[in-house]
Amino acid sequence: MDLKQYSIVLINLDPTVGSEIKKTRPCVIISPNEMNKYLNTIVLAPMTTNLNKYPTRVPVKHKGKKVMIAMDQIRTFDKARIIRVFENLTKSEIEKCKEVIKETFVD
Repeated sequence: MDLKQYSIVLINLDPTVGSEIKKTRPCVIISPNEMNKYLNTIVLAPMTTNLNKYPTRVPVKHKGKKVMIAMDQIRTFDKARIIRVFENLTKSEIEKCKEVIKETFVD
């Protein structure tokens, strides 16, 4: 499985605890390609159809629907949880993700 940064994958997030995003759902690969190639784990940000505007959420389109990438819910999972690989984000969606990651986690 060739897993690239900013690709969308379908993954089973369960089991979860408390306010963590649950269920099997699309997620965006956040970890860089070098990590994705050599490690058995992958860093992901889940997608949600909850369109509430938070500074840590990135609006994108997936399969014709408006969804949000929840950068505030970034987690690491084993690649064995991945069910399917979808398309990549667009260039403008990737730029917005980078902005939110930088704003949220750097300084």
